[in-house]
Amino acid sequence: MSEIILDVVLDALLDTLKVIPFLYAVYLLIEYLEKHHAEKLPHALQRLGPLGSLGGAVLGCIPQCGFSAAVSNLYSGRLISLGTLLSVYIATSDEAIPLLISNPEHASDIWRLILIKVIIAVVVGFGVDLIMRLLKKNNDEPDIDRLCQDCDCEHHHIAVSALIHTAQISLFILIINLVLGVAFEFAGADTISGFMMKDSPIQPLITALFGFIPNCAASVIITELYIEGVLSFGSCVAGLCTGAGVGLIVLFRTNHSIKENLTIMGILYAAAAVSGFVINLIW
Repeated sequence: MSEIILDVVLDALLDTLKVIPFLYAVYLLIEYLEKHHAEKLPHALQRLGPLGSLGGAVLGCIPQCGFSAAVSNLYSGRLISLGTLLSVYIATSDEAIPLLISNPEHASDIWRLILIKVIIAVVVGFGVDLIMRLLKKNNDEPDIDRLCQDCDCEHHHIAVSALIHTAQISLFILIINLVLGVAFEFAGADTISGFMMKDSPIQPLITALFGFIPNCAASVIITELYIEGVLSFGSCVAGLCTGAGVGLIVLFRTNHSIKENLTIMGILYAAAAVSGFVINLIW
């Protein structure tokens, strides 16, 4: 039992440490922008226009979960659009790419997975931003102060302020990783495999829901079940589209509108599940 707990703690620490450099870099950027370029931000971001979703999709397909955490902070400060946030979430693949690379028989799936997820991310990102513009709900000005409530940042050097924010979020992520690690360890692989309902037509609905678990372990399990033949390719894509790593943890910690966060999850789930069904019909 003690060895199991030790493994869970070490895994949680490792998963958290991998995210810290990205969090610190983003908070450092945010602090710098707030102090030196606050008045220029709206015009600079407006010039970026719809290309934010394309850039987010390309950025998100890099196999790690740090970017999803980073863009959650940027969105909470209204430095990027909702479409850009969703494009990064959908394109993020965490550990899926390394796992497929380690299985030569599935090497051909790597580029197919990346391409499909990028296409879904771009379509959803562009579509959401277009709808938001038509509804005139995409006009929020950058508001970095939303990330700095009661932290006394104005009295610290930007490096210190960024470190404080990083430590707060990292501790929150570590606690979540520990809880999820224990849950995964005691649930067991057989239980999870049975939950996924092999050969069921509603499997994309289940894997898309499972992908919301905010831990790199979720993408590992989804990819391994696909490799073992438990999941269809469409179901695998559905689960990995909602598997934004620790991005959602950071979003709920920094973006204080629970209703908005749940709406984001709803859009993400719908896009992932529909994509999974369509892919299963084609393949």
